[in-house]
Amino acid sequence: MTKLTESAIEDFAIKLFEGLGYRYVYAPDIAPDGDNPERSRYDEVILKDRLTAAVQRINPHLPAAVLQDAIKEVERIHSPDLLADNESFHRMLTEGVKVSYNQDG
Repeated sequence: MTKLTESAIEDFAIKLFEGLGYRYVYAPDIAPDGDNPERSRYDEVILKDRLTAAVQRINPHLPAAVLQDAIKEVERIHSPDLLADNESFHRMLTEGVKVSYNQDG
């Protein structure tokens, strides 16, 4: 009987997401001191350039200012309760981020 390990679960999840069209990136490669850094500090959780590109791709019909407001909402998630933060972030990913704006006046 094969032992279920964290590494096996991680490998399974990577293959699952790759099967859905996502691309795996080795974390040290995008670390602040990596070959292609995508964050300036290790405590930066959000990869802002990736988030911005995804928000623009998903919402091409919205003005840039509205997209920036949505990104700011995601970046504002911060409470002393990590579980609550994770739930808030998951809700934003699955249900969207609510922002208001005037269209055509």
